Amino acid sequence: MKCPFCGNENTKVIDSRPTDDSSIRRRRQCERCDRRFTTYEKIETMPLCVIKKDDNREPYDREKIVAGIVRSCHKRPVSMEQIQETVDEIENQIFNLDTKEVKTSDIGAIVMEKLKALDEVAYVRFASVYREFKDVNTFIEEIKKILK
Repeated sequence: MKCPFCGNENTKVIDSRPTDDSSIRRRRQCERCDRRFTTYEKIETMPLCVIKKDDNREPYDREKIVAGIVRSCHKRPVSMEQIQETVDEIENQIFNLDTKEVKTSDIGAIVMEKLKALDEVAYVRFASVYREFKDVNTFIEEIKKILK
């Protein structure tokens, strides 16, 4: 690991700790300048390809899920920490499917399941875009499902 301060390639690990999101936090010290810095190691997962509605394929991008949930939670009492934890749970579920390709419909269903538990208003907002609600009656039907 290169020192971010002097560029030296010889650093030593002073402390290692697991984090909540299945990565490892390491405190390091440069052997040349003695400055300390923190690195995070995350387990490399197999590359995942997302199959879109039009059958196009693109690489999985965590930030697209984050952006969708952030939009759904706009002006709701949901913190960024809660959103990140939710996305971590969603990712774990997606990667545990043990497949190299996953449909956007499968991802959307997982996201909706997690949003329903997180915030019902955010869930309805996400569902309205994801399921492409055409009119108010569709909204009412979805809200009736929540109320039951």
